[in-house]
Amino acid sequence: MFVMDFSSAPRVTVMGLGRFGGGLGVTRWLAERGAKVLVTDLAPADSLREPLRELQPLLDSGAVTTRLGEHRADDFRTADLVIANPAVPRPWENPHLNAARDAGVPITTEMRLLVERLPRERVIGITGTAGKSTTAAMIHHALRRANLHSHLGGNIGGSLLASLETIQPADWIVLELSSFMLWWLGEGVGHRNATAWSPHIAVLTNLSPNHLDWHGTFEDYAAAKENIFAAQTRDDHEIRGETAGTQPDDDIPLRIPGTHNQINARLALEAVHRATGLSPARLTSLLDDFTGLPHRLQLIAEYEGQRFYNDSKSTTPNATELAVRSFGDAGCVHLIAGGYDKGSDLSSIAALASELAGLYTIGATGKQLAEAAGGESHDAWYADTLNRAVERAMARMKPGDVLLLSPGCASWDQFAHYEERGDHFVSLVRDSMTPSQTTLP
Repeated sequence: MFVMDFSSAPRVTVMGLGRFGGGLGVTRWLAERGAKVLVTDLAPADSLREPLRELQPLLDSGAVTTRLGEHRADDFRTADLVIANPAVPRPWENPHLNAARDAGVPITTEMRLLVERLPRERVIGITGTAGKSTTAAMIHHALRRANLHSHLGGNIGGSLLASLETIQPADWIVLELSSFMLWWLGEGVGHRNATAWSPHIAVLTNLSPNHLDWHGTFEDYAAAKENIFAAQTRDDHEIRGETAGTQPDDDIPLRIPGTHNQINARLALEAVHRATGLSPARLTSLLDDFTGLPHRLQLIAEYEGQRFYNDSKSTTPNATELAVRSFGDAGCVHLIAGGYDKGSDLSSIAALASELAGLYTIGATGKQLAEAAGGESHDAWYADTLNRAVERAMARMKPGDVLLLSPGCASWDQFAHYEERGDHFVSLVRDSMTPSQTTLP
């Protein structure tokens, strides 16, 4: 555990507030303990208005100061501790983090501060290219249905640092862990006496190329994911999607569609079984009222026999293919795909075009994706914007068809985040319908 004497008012540099406040939780936690916190972010103040508004009381008191629109090496060299935002790409070559390393300044992350203070034997960690959020939410839901106290955090559920004092010894902590977080929990160890960390129960849903812009290669990305198991002992539990998730059991009663969600459910229930020892017969009923997560194959409307699904969280080609296959007959699916270019191979999405009722491509990868799919002669249209894609798709839909937003790409070229993209899709669909003829879930 990283131990700091907060009575001496240590100087802590938090690298990255984030437009959506990713650094808020750790900044508050540090300030509440008496640290003098400098938050530095490359983004200017006008693009950080909301998180700055939430920090205003700490800014007014002088507990927190900011350096916005730039990073300065001296802020890293002269700190007593640096908190790195895990989203900072290739942290091993970042000049500002290297300035801290060269000066002997310890570097850590919010997630490492958290896990070093948790009872590891009560932690269930989930990672994977696709399905990790849903699987984590399912585990949390099933534990609560079993009348057990559970806390959900990590990539989903928000910061748990502020909840440390409320977590009881018998509680379970469910953490969704990104490859970035796991890099810092493994080979990215950044302070003296720190060792690699893995949860007591670890789940890896699946692996396919993703975040190559951050990691550099698929091998490095996969190695970061494998860190979820690297520090486990023989008393811990390792659960992998290619084994536990694909056992030929009967379907689990679920309200959300798709074979991949059946796999997610099996992984979730296997984790709960390892944690609690509950019988399989008891476990299957714990997810029968799980309604899924927003932006993950979310049914948003039914209209004149047509269904509309928001799967904006799909940011990899594999996730998009899984979403399409969840409907059985791809011939009824009108797919909207494309977006920010993360360097992923989108050929599997292009190959779907011959099976789909239509492919409508958007964003930075849209033109190339439509061309790879064969263009309009193969029912693949480059729409550029989500507005045009929805308009063209709805004009071609027939009763029984499905309109599916499952981009297979990140949103950053046209939207601030996948939630904004999904919310915009929901608004476009619902605004185009006659309320009296629309069924909204």
